[in-house]
Amino acid sequence: MNWFETLYLTPSPLQAVVVISTICALGLMLGRVHIKDISLGVTFVFFAGILLGHIGLQIDPQMLTFAQNFGLIIFVYELGLQVGPGFFSAFRSGGMRLNLYGLGVALVGTVMALGLTCITTIPLPDMMGILCGATTNTPALGAVQQTLSQLGVSANEAALSCAVTYPLGVVGMILAIIVIRRFFTRKEDFAAPEAEHVNNTYIAEYVVRNQAIVGKSLAEVAGLSNIQFVVSRVWRNGHVSIPDGKTTIELGDRLLATTSERDSEMLTVLFGEREQTDWNRSDVDWNTIDRKLLSRSIVITRPEINGKRLGSLRLRNSYGINISRIYRSGVPLLATPDLVLQLGDRVMVVGEEPSIERVERKLGNASKELSEPNLMSIFIGLILGLALGAVPLSMPGISAPVRLGLAGGPIIVGILVGAFGPRFGLITYTTRSANLMLRGLGLALYLACLGLDAGAQFFETVMRPEGVLWIAVGFFITIVPVLIVGIYALRINHLDYDTVCGMLCGSMANPMALNYVNNTIEGDKASVSYATVYPLAMFTKVVLVQLLLLFLM
Repeated sequence: MNWFETLYLTPSPLQAVVVISTICALGLMLGRVHIKDISLGVTFVFFAGILLGHIGLQIDPQMLTFAQNFGLIIFVYELGLQVGPGFFSAFRSGGMRLNLYGLGVALVGTVMALGLTCITTIPLPDMMGILCGATTNTPALGAVQQTLSQLGVSANEAALSCAVTYPLGVVGMILAIIVIRRFFTRKEDFAAPEAEHVNNTYIAEYVVRNQAIVGKSLAEVAGLSNIQFVVSRVWRNGHVSIPDGKTTIELGDRLLATTSERDSEMLTVLFGEREQTDWNRSDVDWNTIDRKLLSRSIVITRPEINGKRLGSLRLRNSYGINISRIYRSGVPLLATPDLVLQLGDRVMVVGEEPSIERVERKLGNASKELSEPNLMSIFIGLILGLALGAVPLSMPGISAPVRLGLAGGPIIVGILVGAFGPRFGLITYTTRSANLMLRGLGLALYLACLGLDAGAQFFETVMRPEGVLWIAVGFFITIVPVLIVGIYALRINHLDYDTVCGMLCGSMANPMALNYVNNTIEGDKASVSYATVYPLAMFTKVVLVQLLLLFLM
């Protein structure tokens, strides 16, 4: 049995790896179990950690802290990197409203916690631990522990109350989402993955009836309004051609245009008439009427293209082709001249075969070059994220500084690097599978260590009267704000279900619930909504718990 003691009982780096791997494997195996099409997925890793911690498995505390923090940092940074390219456009198109909802969830939960402190016997430090556990916000718990230490108060009970309420914080969040889906959603609440996003493209066929634009070039027509659109093909006298900015519009021309869905009606006013049928079913066969025209998807793989604006490449004028759409991380973007290109973007090109082949050589289209992620940008981002999280932020009337911490700094830097890194020549591209793998690995490490740390005293505390009270109060703080704000956003303000779920998960800083949502709905809208809300919601909670302790104790 010496081998068993070496692997599981004798503290060492080897033992730490084996124990954490065992917890992750057991939890992920249980996560495949579905009950009535419902599974908690990776959340079972947390419960597996609690179980093995309860039976006595422990690892070196420094190894535990390192693995837990490293997992959390990897997860939030990769999440920020994934949603960064569409973050700011999503923020402009509705992010302010989403953040107000997220703040509403945080404030309702905080007010409930203060009210329950007054009507129960739970001390304020313990209640702040319950609030952190109920909202699954470990950075806030770190702020609570730091503040209590500065006040000369033991932080052990706060940490324990957080650990006891954390599991139902995870489960309660998922249950609230299930309740909202089962009882408060309609068919139209489930938006298509590409619907209603500011960057999403919409293809329509228009007929020129507006005499005011007849005889003008496409460039001149585009200058008449602030609408962004791309005319990829023109049908005239039974012939399909590829236009450029100098192409003159004639009465009766049929135009195949790409724009955003919200601007499609405005283009109808500009051109004069829109065909009501699906353009794929039009009496004009846009794809075969001219056999010389091809449509091909080209992947940008040449590093020198990274960070350049589409207009600066002059592809339309130089090669006689047209670009209708550009796909980035599965999201279609309108091919406007000021769009900043990134490595890995998939460009939809229409033109004659020789021209398309020349564009391929210009952009790369060597997918093998993207098979290996640029690890340097990941580690640089982690350094910058941790540096940002460690910056002390002074608040008026507070003696102790406030910090973004291990979660807040990396996700903010991840968003900034994903959005603006290419403009500074930083190659941030990773394949979707690589991003998902890093996120899954980080989340599993974090949950395994969190559960293992809480497992030693978990069941003993749960059986105590105050433990039962903590659990009940924590569950109440978890589910009530989510249901109130979620139902209001869905039914009163008519947000789609995907966006509401991501907003609720971000407001509760709950990556496990987000993982459940991503496994049950298609598209990245929930992840974008999560990342839009998470930084402000997390920072607000970190600040609030410190303010409450400093002012009320």
